[in-house]
Amino acid sequence: MPLHLKPTPHGRTARTLFALNTLALATLLAACGPGTPPAGGPGAGGGAPPPAEVGVVTVSTGDVGLVTELPGRLEASRVAQVRARAAGILQKRLFDEGSSVKAGQVLFEIDDAPYKAALDSATASVAKAEANLMQASALAKRYEPLAAAKAVSQQELVAAQAAQKQAEADVAVTKAAAQTARINLNYAAVTAPIAGSIGRALVTEGALVGQGEATPLAVVQQINPMYVNFTQSAGDVMKLRQALDVGKLKRASGSQAASVRLVLEDGSEYPRAGRLLFSDLTVDASSGQITLRAEVPNPEGTLLPGLYVRVRIEQAQASNAVVLPQQAVTRSAQGDTVMVVGADGKVKPRPVKVGGQQRNQWVILDGLESGEQVMVDGFQKLRGDAPVKPVPWVAPGSKPTASASAPAAASSASAGSAAAAASAASR
Repeated sequence: MPLHLKPTPHGRTARTLFALNTLALATLLAACGPGTPPAGGPGAGGGAPPPAEVGVVTVSTGDVGLVTELPGRLEASRVAQVRARAAGILQKRLFDEGSSVKAGQVLFEIDDAPYKAALDSATASVAKAEANLMQASALAKRYEPLAAAKAVSQQELVAAQAAQKQAEADVAVTKAAAQTARINLNYAAVTAPIAGSIGRALVTEGALVGQGEATPLAVVQQINPMYVNFTQSAGDVMKLRQALDVGKLKRASGSQAASVRLVLEDGSEYPRAGRLLFSDLTVDASSGQITLRAEVPNPEGTLLPGLYVRVRIEQAQASNAVVLPQQAVTRSAQGDTVMVVGADGKVKPRPVKVGGQQRNQWVILDGLESGEQVMVDGFQKLRGDAPVKPVPWVAPGSKPTASASAPAAASSASAGSAAAAASAASR
């Protein structure tokens, strides 16, 4: 029997609500799709939840360099103090503070008038001594034939020859005095002993310098290349040498000198690699440390003397080693462990041996085989012995994969369809 509805003043509103309910039901059935069982069907109710997704990395073994990070301090490869070796009043400064200077470049001028006068006096003494020598030589030469003819005594000849020798010695003395005066005059022009960067002037024009001692005037430092001095525990050095001797580790490949990298105060790595020069033969009795020195190129002048840095040095390589993100390794007093996902999808702890740190990663020396999957992310999803679904782990900041972005796109499409249906129903 057909149902007749009595018209009401709100009939239009009722029809609108009916249309909205119908469209909403249609949208819900479309979202479920043909593969989704309806509510109350055989698939609903007490089915097991899907396995939790956890991020994993696949183990790949190989030769891994053991990088040690140590504190260090930079210093100039050559340092020279510019001092006043001549006493006098400083008249001029001939360089710009903080600039680069060449070896032999004149930096300061000291009043040289007294030294010029001393040189002139010494030069005159040389001329006088040479005149005396000329007279003594002529007298000795004239006495030789006279002594042979018995015209003069032998004693007079010997006295003339002695006077000639004394005149020669006087000439040598006066020439040495003139050379000393010339050197002192040259000291009035203070030059750079080495090439490098010069700092601020330690004195100003008009100052009396060199009076009684060599007054410091400035400091020149050669900063290309730079030296970096750093220390390492003597115990670590001995363990490393023992491991190399027994074959557990092998020496770093490449050149004989170990490669060195610098980490600056802001955490960035200096782009140019250095080389290890030497390690000290003695151990500091107070700290138990061994001092090492490396040479680092610095053509742009980025590195400055006195700067504190972190030194990364590769002293050896480990064979069949693995590099894992730090969050994958649990370190405790009982030992180091990782979580390994088996072929059945179950997660089990595995003890490992950590060999050191390398750029926010741990170097695993033993405990893992190539091809195994180590859990890195999703530890909070573990539920007892329940299996998990391993998915490749993506490091933070890396570009997301297509599989990871697909669900988000599908969800966005469904939401857009529902919004379009609701808008049509309201119209």
